[in-house]
Amino acid sequence: MAVSMKNVDPAFQGIGQKAGLEIWRIENFVPVPLPKSDHGKFYTGDSYIILKTTALKSGALRYDIHFWLGKATSQDEAGTAAIKSVELDAALGGRAVQYREVQGSESDKFLTYFKPCIIPLEGGCASGFKKPEVEKIEPRLFCCKGRRVVRVKEVPFSRSSLNHDDVFILDTDVKIYQFNGVNSSIQERAKALEVVQFIKDNDHDGKCAVAIVEDGKMAAEADAGEFWGLFGGFAPIGKKASIKENEDEDPGSGKLSLVDGNVQEVSASSLPRELLETDKCYLLDGGPTVYVWTGRATSLDERKSASKAAEEYIAKKPQTTRITRVIEGFETLPFKSYFGEWTTAGGAPVVSEEGRGKVAALLKQQGVDVKGLLKGASVKEDEPSLFNSSGKLEVWRVDGKTKTPVPSEAHGHFYSGDCFVVRYTYQGDQKETECFVCCWLGNQSAEEDQSSAFSHVEEISSSFKGRLVQARVFEGKEPSQFIALFSSLVIFKGGQSSGYKTLVSESASEDETYTEDGLALFRVRGTKPYNSLAVQVEPVSASLNSSDCFIFQSAKTYLLWFGSFSTLEEQQVAARIATSLKVTPIFLVSSLMLILNDPPTFWNALGGKKVYPSQRELVDSDKDPRLFEYTRKPGNLLFEETFNFTQDDLLSDDIMILDTRCELSVWIGQNVSPKDKKQGFAIAEKYVERASRLDGLSKDIPIFKILEGSEPAFFTRHFAWDPSKSAVSLPMLIPLRDDSRRYRADQRKDTMYATVFLFYVVSLTSLLVQTPPKKRTATNGANEPKLDADSSSPMASSQRQSPLTPRPSFTPRKSPVESKEPSPEPGNTKTFFVSNLCLTPSNLVQCSDAPPPPAATGPFSYEILRVKSSSNPPGIDVTKRESYLSPEEFKSVFGMEVDQFRALPKWKQDQYKKAADLF
Repeated sequence: MAVSMKNVDPAFQGIGQKAGLEIWRIENFVPVPLPKSDHGKFYTGDSYIILKTTALKSGALRYDIHFWLGKATSQDEAGTAAIKSVELDAALGGRAVQYREVQGSESDKFLTYFKPCIIPLEGGCASGFKKPEVEKIEPRLFCCKGRRVVRVKEVPFSRSSLNHDDVFILDTDVKIYQFNGVNSSIQERAKALEVVQFIKDNDHDGKCAVAIVEDGKMAAEADAGEFWGLFGGFAPIGKKASIKENEDEDPGSGKLSLVDGNVQEVSASSLPRELLETDKCYLLDGGPTVYVWTGRATSLDERKSASKAAEEYIAKKPQTTRITRVIEGFETLPFKSYFGEWTTAGGAPVVSEEGRGKVAALLKQQGVDVKGLLKGASVKEDEPSLFNSSGKLEVWRVDGKTKTPVPSEAHGHFYSGDCFVVRYTYQGDQKETECFVCCWLGNQSAEEDQSSAFSHVEEISSSFKGRLVQARVFEGKEPSQFIALFSSLVIFKGGQSSGYKTLVSESASEDETYTEDGLALFRVRGTKPYNSLAVQVEPVSASLNSSDCFIFQSAKTYLLWFGSFSTLEEQQVAARIATSLKVTPIFLVSSLMLILNDPPTFWNALGGKKVYPSQRELVDSDKDPRLFEYTRKPGNLLFEETFNFTQDDLLSDDIMILDTRCELSVWIGQNVSPKDKKQGFAIAEKYVERASRLDGLSKDIPIFKILEGSEPAFFTRHFAWDPSKSAVSLPMLIPLRDDSRRYRADQRKDTMYATVFLFYVVSLTSLLVQTPPKKRTATNGANEPKLDADSSSPMASSQRQSPLTPRPSFTPRKSPVESKEPSPEPGNTKTFFVSNLCLTPSNLVQCSDAPPPPAATGPFSYEILRVKSSSNPPGIDVTKRESYLSPEEFKSVFGMEVDQFRALPKWKQDQYKKAADLF
């Protein structure tokens, strides 16, 4: 039902035209837009409306509306924010998902908009009160939770608020203390450190001392003494967390109610999708979240009434209860999960060429140049990320428990009744040997052959010790990375394995296995080597399509049939693939004919000329990728979405699912247990089962299994990928063997490594450097002083400090042009050092070949190795403090063995060391 803009607030006219955030604060019951400089500043006495606009790959815009309610906001303001959110959705065409956010219980999706965190400020504008300005601010204590999205909650400044499970930040006028509970994870400590930096930059103008206090470490340190002194002296703290999070919330009854003036419960033993009628509104009780579903045919007033009903419904529920409003056709996965199966109308989308012609004719009458509309250039496609094309390809056909090598001239010829194993070995970007191992499963293949193919993939993979990617590819869903391995990919009917022959015999059906001198028809699709393949179809006229090209085989004659709507590129691909169907090219040339006028013999062979379609099925293409974290609870497997994800969300302890709708990647962290690593494909299958039921995901989607440190380009392209973060180890950390394949990378990269290393040193040093604190005052936001433009920049902050001069540890190698030194003999070891690092824009890194001072031996205790320790042992390498710990104390500090730590990417090692005050 169309919604009149007369009922929409003028503040929402013309919004949502480009990607980004738009925020309004409710002032005197009117939404007032906030400038970008105030984004992320929320006051406890106010209510806000936030619009997140996301540009999708399809070119469309996706809208998410959140209305945030401060803990001290009035009921009138909260109600206004809720109603205005409905009006905002109407202004956007009724396509947005709306979320009610309550201070302290915000959704993960909302928090990702304001990284690293949001810390609401006391006061308010429309509520009419403000906190008085004072010369000195009393200490504030914050509890930080979360490994990816950090939730910062102010708690009473009391010893009883502390516990051993969480990380706490104590903010005072003179210093910021981070207290690491002994049971807190290293990821939580690293996230809390980002919050410390945020507080330092925003509340102290970057000029405040920072101290790290370790729970359970009772060394006589000034920082620890100061910290406990603020609590009246040291005393034992509680063993259990005093702050209870809703991690194991009751998912709710799933009770569905109709909103029609009153809220009437729908009596049903189960919830089929058909219960939801397009001209009605419903409430769904999901426990911590109550959902409002509105049909497309409902009016704006009906939607507002449903919103009010939801507010009244949650009045008897906990104050932290969230409301999510969805409209028909834009439902979220959590909402769909309450229904047995979420069915969508219609089958595969198609494009009618006849319809396109009628549109072209209409446009031509209106004076539009439609030349090339029907047979113009094909739509421009994004070039996919493919494997290096100079590798070695090996293919085996599976027959029971055995596998038989396929000769190179038959590579790319697959049979629907068989399974194949493919190994492709190539040289990666790091000049290392990498390997891709996969199995291809025909639609008509026997289960025994499929299981055997899985086993062969594992067997082949176990013998390879380099960077490895595994995959399972199903017939009809071949990804571009797989297709590009073959010069011509053709899928034939039938099969050659004994398993297939047994199935044919038991079913008493005809064996349709392809023969070179029989009758066959192949449909050819594609325009590039990475998306072109031919599939054998039934040799009848109904199999033809005006949008495709076909190869017709009768006895020893091959004919090309081009649909009237096929493009020149598609026709060229069909001709190329046709040449691969015969071994004797001379014969092919003499018998190949281009069909200009359909001869009667062609139609007679296909059973007579009959009506055939002209509609082109839309080929699946990558959608906007979604990342899910896999978690396992007793009796339940959960896939929790990570919103607005980055490379930093790939944590070494986790298994993640990257879903692009065309392919599925299971990413497995280094620290995942060996048992769970083996279950990668099984976990993916569980995800596919769930997503196919709720979101229409194909059950035959190709699945890739990727281990941390072996990420291929087709995976990393979905992130703003920093190669230095994914490196397993860097040359600066360990001696290098010049004959080691592992480090035969371009010598220029050593300079990059030094720069990356410097960035981390600068960030932590600028955070921990001791500077006089600056007095700060509390404001209400209406007249808030602006921060310096460069106050949040790590480099700008560091330039205000004294120069940093770490001890020598690494010198980049000279380029081949500059280097005059002969290469050392194999077996010799060369170590590099850094010296004279100065934080100046004009001279960032100065290098010297001066030898290091006498090295310390160790082991040393953790307390004297910490950055803040005043008694560091002389001669230690400050970039490798952790290497001087004993194995026992290393495990106590980092929660893992030394070998596990060294297997982590360098950037994650640095995060662990930062959190442990060893970097």
